[in-house]
Amino acid sequence: MALQISATNPEHPALLLELPWQLPLEQWPEEYLVPLPRGISRHVVRYARAGDEVIAVKELAERPALREYQLLRDLDRLAIPAVDALAVVTGRSDAAGEALEPVLVTRHLGGSQPYRSMFETTLRPATMHRLMDALAVLLVRLHLAGFAWGDCSLSNTLFRRDAGAYAAYLVDAETGDLHPRLSDGQRGYDLDLARVNISGELLDLEASGALHPSVDPVEFGTEICARYRSLWEELTRTSVYPAGKYHYIERRIRRLNDLGFDVAEMQIEHASNGDTVTFVPKVVDAGHHQRQLLRLTGLDAEENQARRLLNDLESWMATQDDYAPGDPLGARPEVLAHRWVREVFRPTVRAVPLELRGAMDPAEIYHELLEHRWYLSERAQHDIGLDTAVEDYLVNILPTARETLRPTAD
Repeated sequence: MALQISATNPEHPALLLELPWQLPLEQWPEEYLVPLPRGISRHVVRYARAGDEVIAVKELAERPALREYQLLRDLDRLAIPAVDALAVVTGRSDAAGEALEPVLVTRHLGGSQPYRSMFETTLRPATMHRLMDALAVLLVRLHLAGFAWGDCSLSNTLFRRDAGAYAAYLVDAETGDLHPRLSDGQRGYDLDLARVNISGELLDLEASGALHPSVDPVEFGTEICARYRSLWEELTRTSVYPAGKYHYIERRIRRLNDLGFDVAEMQIEHASNGDTVTFVPKVVDAGHHQRQLLRLTGLDAEENQARRLLNDLESWMATQDDYAPGDPLGARPEVLAHRWVREVFRPTVRAVPLELRGAMDPAEIYHELLEHRWYLSERAQHDIGLDTAVEDYLVNILPTARETLRPTAD
């Protein structure tokens, strides 16, 4: 059978043809590989370079490879945080003509880390809580979209820094199923698997001495359940308000926005006696601040990064002479936002040398600089300004953080 490459982009097959498909992944020469940390996988996985792309290549049987490829494409269509599926390569054979397993090719998620590489230095409990928060948000988003993961775990997740928190991405959809809607039983089964898997992974880390002594593996496994249920309840519960108190509905929507979610569709019903109003969020979409930042500035960021950048943008706009909300003669917010990108955001980020940025994307760099400005201003008891904060950050922070911010291959 001839080599076949099924790809999402017409440019990818030509780039992928340069890779040594006639060799099992375990035997690929170093010249093709990119030295990036890998998580635990039931399959052989390697990172390689295809043109300007860093890709993850996973060997598995043809049917599950094609199925996972399609599921990852479905998740991308639904705007769920997951790795991008690029191609499936079938019809592989070695020099002797013996068949080799097909491979699934995904794009490496820049700036991300598998959980085991994060435990190379013992994580503090506070950081562990942030990981659980990120994983709970991911699982809720999957379930709202009708996706039953079937194997939620730290091993099947990649984490990216997100303005002091973390964003979680699904990296393995092999066991998943997409439905119009999940039952409570399906959600409960996924959640119970997550609890067992996470506790087991943390017990393994504890046995190797890589877990903080104050972290209880079983307790943290249970924590994911509590955080998931709390978020799910807030996003889906039915509210009953006194008639005429419509600002209560607006307050509920604002609370969902603060959590990073938009209400795309809602159901409002008046009681037959006219005394109460029932409000049900029917369709809830994540990424409220991401969409707002993208619309205003064209910048694409993680949710917490977007929230932080929007706050800074709003503070900056208030200092501009032509900022006059509600005045038709004042500058439109979009115009001011693009001026902020041009005059504030980009020059600030570019002040940090490229070789020192490491795995941080521009939005995360800007967040770090804002944090440093706040710290210095608190110490000085007055606002020291962004330029001064950048200068101090370059001199006193980055030199001691090079190991943490070391450049990655992507």
